[in-house]
Amino acid sequence: MTHLQTLKNPLVAKLTFIQFISYFGAWFSQVAIASMILEFRANDIVISLVFVMSFLPAMILAPINGMIVDRIGFKKLMGIALLVEMSMTLLFTTINSLDLVWLLMIFIFIRTTCATIIFTAEMSFLPKILEGKMLQNTNEIHSAIWSISFALGMAFGGLSTHYFGYDVTFLIDVSLYTIALMIFFTLKINLDEKPNYQSSLSMIKEAFEYIRRNKKIFHLMMVHAVIGLTVFDVIVALLAKVYYADTISEPLAIGWLNAIRAVGLVIGMMIFNRYVDKRNLHLFLFAEAIFISFWALLQNDFYLSILGMFSVGLLVTNLWAYTYTMLQEEIDSSYLGRILAYNDMLFMGIAVTTTLLIGYASEKGIKLENITLTIAFGFVISGFYYIWFKRKYL
Repeated sequence: MTHLQTLKNPLVAKLTFIQFISYFGAWFSQVAIASMILEFRANDIVISLVFVMSFLPAMILAPINGMIVDRIGFKKLMGIALLVEMSMTLLFTTINSLDLVWLLMIFIFIRTTCATIIFTAEMSFLPKILEGKMLQNTNEIHSAIWSISFALGMAFGGLSTHYFGYDVTFLIDVSLYTIALMIFFTLKINLDEKPNYQSSLSMIKEAFEYIRRNKKIFHLMMVHAVIGLTVFDVIVALLAKVYYADTISEPLAIGWLNAIRAVGLVIGMMIFNRYVDKRNLHLFLFAEAIFISFWALLQNDFYLSILGMFSVGLLVTNLWAYTYTMLQEEIDSSYLGRILAYNDMLFMGIAVTTTLLIGYASEKGIKLENITLTIAFGFVISGFYYIWFKRKYL
């Protein structure tokens, strides 16, 4: 079954479009937010705090988000989350001075929380209506959507902010959410969802106990979390600053490298989708280590680095989607929301820790290519970890 055949399922197609709008809208507004706080002449600490709000919810609210997903019906929860996300974006237009940046942080935090809930809700809902290759294809499509929306959102958000200003960009974003809501309300979902009346604390404890009893699920979470090492945004920015400034402007260097990575993610999904399975997953983890090492050796030259970055992206979508599918299929449906939320917390924790360590290592004078090679070694370790996991649990 191809990805296009998967998208012929009307429910999958509509949910995919809604997910695209949610991701695209976040990146589309991100450029406008950055332009706005720079215009307010915010200091570096304030700027950092504003962007921290974009990943904080996935880390600190995972237990609560997972509980919400398992407790509230899918359609009701998605509708509320999309509406709140749209409302927070509209409220961005009320920020007109540095004195109100604290309010902007709250709006971003709430919007990102809703985006996280939407993702967890969809990923918990899909295994209830799909299985096997159909589920894997849908996961791969959702992974590719992140890459595509990142590239397009940043590009069009930059153009919109440049020509129309940040307030108009926010309003365009609101209109996109309106379209997503209209499409969402046309969804026909026939699923018998039994409400969960347990106390919040009981649900959280029960989920952690479920993971403790099911070691296989814990190890699958660990294998999936390794993909968080591929968050290369800081390395790309530092490469543009250190190596490529004499060749091309920093914004263009960052844009081109991220765009080519997105292309690699999509092309790799289509090429390698049919080959990844439980028997050979470790080989793909080792191959990713080789591709990252290849990029590390080419980083000194911008044009060669583009080739390296393309190769780095080729396997990531398949690795992310296949390990996520393995995890989804292993979890009992009554625990899906909570366990997937904890999984996202672990994944984001790896990504954020990697990002911070890259910055710290670079500040201490470690070369970027050596930092990149260290990340590649992380995939070597994960490959051997999966070999052990396969022998013990598969």
